[in-house]
Amino acid sequence: MARTQFFEEGVRPSGLVGEAVIQSWMRCARSHADTRRAVSFDAVTPSRLHATLARNRELLEAARGELVGMESSLAGTDCRVLLTDAQGVIVHVTHHPAAAQQPILHRTARLGVNIAESVVGTTAPGIVASTGQACTVDGAEHYFECLRAMQCAAAPIRDVHGRLAGVLDLSVESRRFGFDAASMVALYATTIENRLLLAQSRDRLVLRFQASPTLLGTPLEALAGIAEDGTVAWLNAAGARLIGGLPDAGPCGVEMLFGLDLAGLLRLGRREGAQPVRLASGLGVWLQARAQALDGIDFRHAVSLSMTTPAAGAATPAAADAEPPAAAEGPLPEPGDGTLQGRSRKLIEEALAAHHGNISHAARQLRVSRGTLYRRLKRWREEDLPPRQ
Repeated sequence: MARTQFFEEGVRPSGLVGEAVIQSWMRCARSHADTRRAVSFDAVTPSRLHATLARNRELLEAARGELVGMESSLAGTDCRVLLTDAQGVIVHVTHHPAAAQQPILHRTARLGVNIAESVVGTTAPGIVASTGQACTVDGAEHYFECLRAMQCAAAPIRDVHGRLAGVLDLSVESRRFGFDAASMVALYATTIENRLLLAQSRDRLVLRFQASPTLLGTPLEALAGIAEDGTVAWLNAAGARLIGGLPDAGPCGVEMLFGLDLAGLLRLGRREGAQPVRLASGLGVWLQARAQALDGIDFRHAVSLSMTTPAAGAATPAAADAEPPAAAEGPLPEPGDGTLQGRSRKLIEEALAAHHGNISHAARQLRVSRGTLYRRLKRWREEDLPPRQ
C-alpha cells in the first residue's frame, strides 16, 4: 500500500512505513527512476578494495572479536553479518554454507561490494551510511523490487571524532529474523564502537563511568576521552546521555562536566576499581580513570600529582636512560634523594606530569624512546607492590 501511494499516486505514505524509509525512497527516486530494474552487485576495483581494507584496519581490528562472537551466536540461523566502511563498501562478511540457496545474498554479501544507497537503493546499511542512525528495512521497504525478499537491520559505528567509521548489518533472505535483530546488531555495534574509541585513545586518559558499577565493562558503560589540555575530546553514546552531551561552543573543560579537574582525575586513576563521583550536574556515578600506554602497560603509579614543570636542561639523555642499580633491601629512595635512581624517577614523573600523563610527549622531552619509559614504569610498579607474606 505504501509503495502504491508513493510510486504510483505520489502521496507520502506516512504511518505505513518509517520516516527513514520514506526519506530514502525520496533520495533514491532522484537517481533511480525504475524500481523494477535489476541491481548489479559489483565489487570495487582490487586497488580500491586494497586501499579500503588498509584504511579501515583499525576498525577491523576493533571488530574482530565481536564479529566472531556474533557469527557464533547466529550459526544456527541463515543470517549473514556484514561490516561496511563509511562509504558502504563491504569489508567483512559471513561465509554461510547455505549461500547457494540465497541468490541475492550470494551476489551481494561479498568482500568489496558497494552497497551504498546511491548504488543499491534503500537498504538498512545504506540508510545508516546516509543518516548515521540505526534502522531496519523489511521486505518491500527496499527501493528496488528485486530486493523485497530481504530483511536487514543495521547500526552505526563512530570514531573518536564523531564521524561514521563503519556500519554493522545483519541480513537474511526469504524469511524473517525470528528474533530482535535490531537490538542484537545495536549491541554488537556499540561494543565495537567502544573498542574502536579505546584503540584510538591509547595515549589519553580514558574515563569509564555509569550510575551502577556493575555496568562498567559492559556495552552499557559510558566512556570519555580526556585530551592533554584537560578538555573532553570525545564521549561515547552512553556518556553523552549521562553527561548531556558536549557544548557546541568550542572545547569543554573536564571540570565543567565531571566536577573534577585533571589533577583530581589523575589522582583518582591511582586507585583500584571504580570510585563514587558526583558529576557537575549533581548526578552520582561510579568512575574509573585509566591512562593506558600503547602496549597495554598501566602507568598510573608513575603519574606525579605535582603539576610542576621540570627545570630547563634537567632532562638529559644520560640521566633518563641510565639503568638504576639493583634494588637494595628496605624502602626505595625517594625522588630527589641524590641517587641516580631517585633523580631518574623524579625527572620522568615530572615530565609525565607536565604532559598530563602522555607517554609520547614525555619521551620526546626526555629524548628517550617510549619503550625506555614503559620499562622504567613497569619496573617501578613492580617494586612499589607490597611484599607477599
